[in-house]
Amino acid sequence: MTLADRLLRAGAAALRTLALCVLLAGVSGAQPAPDGDTGFNFEEIEDAPPSLLDLAAGQALDIALFAAFATLVMVSFLRKSTRLKYVTLVASVLYMGFYKSQLLSIVNVFGTLSEVLSVGKVGTFTGGLPPFVYSLAWYAFAVFTVVTTVLWGRVYCGRVCAFGAFTQLIDAVVPARFRVNVPVALERRASYIKYGILVAAVGYYLATREIAFYRYIEPFWMFTREGTTVLWVMLGVLLVASVFVRNLYCRFLCPLGAALGLLSSLTVFKIKRWSECNQCALCEKTCEWGAIRKRQIILSECVRCDDCEILYDDKTRCPHWLLTLKRKRNELMSRLSS
Repeated sequence: MTLADRLLRAGAAALRTLALCVLLAGVSGAQPAPDGDTGFNFEEIEDAPPSLLDLAAGQALDIALFAAFATLVMVSFLRKSTRLKYVTLVASVLYMGFYKSQLLSIVNVFGTLSEVLSVGKVGTFTGGLPPFVYSLAWYAFAVFTVVTTVLWGRVYCGRVCAFGAFTQLIDAVVPARFRVNVPVALERRASYIKYGILVAAVGYYLATREIAFYRYIEPFWMFTREGTTVLWVMLGVLLVASVFVRNLYCRFLCPLGAALGLLSSLTVFKIKRWSECNQCALCEKTCEWGAIRKRQIILSECVRCDDCEILYDDKTRCPHWLLTLKRKRNELMSRLSS
């Protein structure tokens, strides 16, 4: 055997020995360590948190549906179309009620209050508002409600609230002979009940930090179809009473309506009034919400239902237009006679 052959054999043996050592080292390193370590020193890579754009994309359907509904609300409101108004009421019951089962509530008033108090470090309150990044459609809904209330008044109560829409649809199909006309003096006093309920609810929440009682002062839970026997009996009584007294809950008992009524005192675009309105009581008799008293529109009670505004534009019924037409005729006859 030559020297070269010996060197080749020795090198091959050394390589086999080195490979075996590497293999044994790898196997021993793969065994779990006593402290639970994997034995590998790979660097862990954490998933990056989703961006706001990613979260918005995941909520795109909710956002788009609400945008479509809000557009319908505003088109029906601005066009003063009775037909579109009832289309909106039906859409509110189906979308906001049975599909979303998500209405603004006295609970949201509690949440806003707790957020404000937490900023001022006043006490410790449960609840609060939902996380913004995971509730974009809800915040769009809340902002829409606040903005429309400040600009025009309680548009939410008149068109968006599914329960209010439901009772208005009941009122539209129930024959007028079943209705009970509440005496004006009693109606005005009863309208303050909802403010008492609002104050009592907020006071109870501040004293107890408890919110579960809201189901006993708000019937909005009906759209979830989950309630106790007592709640269903209370709801049945309320709906039967609403057959006889139109919009009973909204006008006299709703604490959220009371809160929005207070906010509506800031209304920017108020309902126009003619000079003849100081003498005419036609709209006051027409208003089904009791929001016109002694020719004055009570902003906290008005839900912008369109009834009086449609009447204002009716040139065959509104005294403003009739008197204007009469004056024009008199002026024309005066010119012709002269």
